[in-house]
Parts: sequence; structure tokens; C-alpha cells
Amino acid sequence: MQSVSEPTQQSSDLKESSPLWKKLLGSSITDAEALSKFCSYPLNVEELKKVIKKYPMSVNPYYLSLIEDVNDPIWKQCIPDVKELSEQNGVEDPLHEEVDSPVPGLTHRYPDRVLLLVSNQCGMYCRFCTRKRKVGDPFKRITKEQIMRGIEYIREHTEVRDVLLSGGDPFLLSDSYLEWILKEVRKISHVEVIRIGTRVPCTLPQRVTPELCSMLKKYHPLYINVHFNHPAEVTDASKMACEMLADVGIPLGNQSVLLKGVNDDPKVMKELVHKLLMMRVKPYYIYQADLVRGTNHFRTPVKTGIEIIRALRGHTSGMAVPHYIIDTPGGGGKIPLLPNYIVSKEKNKLTLTNYECRLFEYPDIDE
Repeated sequence: MQSVSEPTQQSSDLKESSPLWKKLLGSSITDAEALSKFCSYPLNVEELKKVIKKYPMSVNPYYLSLIEDVNDPIWKQCIPDVKELSEQNGVEDPLHEEVDSPVPGLTHRYPDRVLLLVSNQCGMYCRFCTRKRKVGDPFKRITKEQIMRGIEYIREHTEVRDVLLSGGDPFLLSDSYLEWILKEVRKISHVEVIRIGTRVPCTLPQRVTPELCSMLKKYHPLYINVHFNHPAEVTDASKMACEMLADVGIPLGNQSVLLKGVNDDPKVMKELVHKLLMMRVKPYYIYQADLVRGTNHFRTPVKTGIEIIRALRGHTSGMAVPHYIIDTPGGGGKIPLLPNYIVSKEKNKLTLTNYECRLFEYPDIDE
């Protein structure tokens, strides 16, 4: 087995010779005082401290530069809000990941695939994060031994053909450490597909380097799902990051979370999916916000998501229309929600409505 050192905490290896992404990460705002100096708007520093103590903040200078105004869609995603402490709706682990975890850091919910946590660090800590309970907590750092236990579990379970590396963010690991994980998983003969979930191309696109891409292309079939929520996140830098990954043959999908005041508007979402396709990212999922404690101020009615899908379907290309998903509480898994286009059904006839609300009859097969 190749000997690879376990990654240290994100601030300990940031020397003068470090690449740009590490310098940006090392300059992240992590405390209320630093944020108050950055922001000309008066902030309640004491309240912010209380929020940050429970739910860490880390925003790198690149993502901060995307903020145009206080409480704009970028601000809402990365700056703590006192509502995170006052809202008690929801639960710590809404998707029952811990319950469906046969070994620490691995979730096996679906028959043929598993999710393996490899990092609890991110380029930016999203305030709506499903894993808000553990991301950024230095006492919950994912060790090499824990990852090896997960890999051994995969090796022993031959029904597993699809492995998703998640976190935190796998791209916050060093190239060599991430390659060690990929190599160990790829050695398992029954694993057909490896996927990586990352928000780095959006929040810290400088992390996507030629060296990283050259390493990743050795482990095909490899798929990457990125995470953009708003058109303002699509910049020249993020476009370059996605195109570099696509250029080495990695199919890219995007998973957005439907967030109040961020993207709960059909025009905003349409602009986003068009921009995604322009940088070769397929809109894959729009998630209804999970029932995470401290995030209720982000939640929208389910009908909002259905209206967004209706506003996309037929009004733009099918490639631009993602699935609208509820990842159900209690470990029920992902359930797609689609507008119902069947108006009525008779013995051998369907009445359908199209995107223009016009009615059409379709002859069905009589069972």
C-alpha cells in the first residue's frame, strides 16, 4: 500500500510557496471581528460570535468578493445569521446518515452504492449545509483510519458498484491524499463508478489546477457533481475550473439547493441553468432544502420548486431542466417531484397538458 500522510488542518500547511488556493484558504474570514472589519454594514458581533461558536464560519476572499450587498444571495449563503440559533425546527441529522452508517463515515442506504466521507473541511461553509452538525468541527476530523475502514467495507460488499466521495469537500484534500483514496477504491474489482461531490469549482475555483486534473483523469469512469446555487457564482474563474475538469473527460452535473431569497425565482434559476450548460455542466438536481436544524429561514414551499420546473420545462431545452428532489427525512432517500401533466385517464385514453397549458389526447394501451 502506498504510504500517504494524512492531511493536516487547513491552516497549518500554508507556506509562502503554497499555491494560490491554499493562500486564499489561509486568508479565510473565520471570526466575527474580522467579518466586521470587512463589512461596512454594522454587525452585532456578540450575536455572530454565538452563532460561529456552534456553527463555524469560514469564507475565503474569492467567495467574499462575489458579495455585492448585505443580504444578497451570496451573503445569505456564507454569512452567519442569528436565526441559526433561534430556529429549532428540523433535526441534526435529517437524512439519517448516521443511522444508515455500518462503519463511521460511510452511508449505505441504496442497494448498489455508498457515500464515503473523506473530509470535513470546505472552501466555504454554507449556512444551509445538510452536515452542519459536523463540517468544520476540528474534533470531528476524518482520519485515514476511518477512511480505510470505509474502503474495507466496500471491498467486502460486492453489491456496491458505485462509490460517492463526499465531505466536507474532497477537493480540500491534497492531490496525493485524494489520489491515494481514488487508487484504493479503484482497486476494488466490483466498483464500476466513482463519483466526487464538490463545491470547490464554485467557492474556491483556484483549487482546480492542471495537476489535479491530470491526476483525476487516471481514474475513469469518474463523475463529478458540483454545486452552484445562483448565477452570480458563475464567474470566469469558476468557468475555467469546470472546463478544465470537462477537458480531461469528466462528466459534470450540478446540484442546487432551493433557498429562500437566493434562487427561489424561476428567472434566477433559468439564468443559472443556462450558464451551467455554457460551461459544460448538466443541471442535475434541484433539492428541496433539508430539514436541518437552524436552516428553516432558507426553506421554501414545495410548490415553489414545482413552479420553477414548470417555468423551465418547454421554455428551455430539456438538457437545462434538472430533477426536483426531496431527500426525505428518516432515510427514505431521494424522491423526484414533477409537475403532473396527466389531467385525466380513461380506459384507453389520456388527457395531457403541455407547458402552454393546452390539452391533448393520447391513445393509451388497454390493459
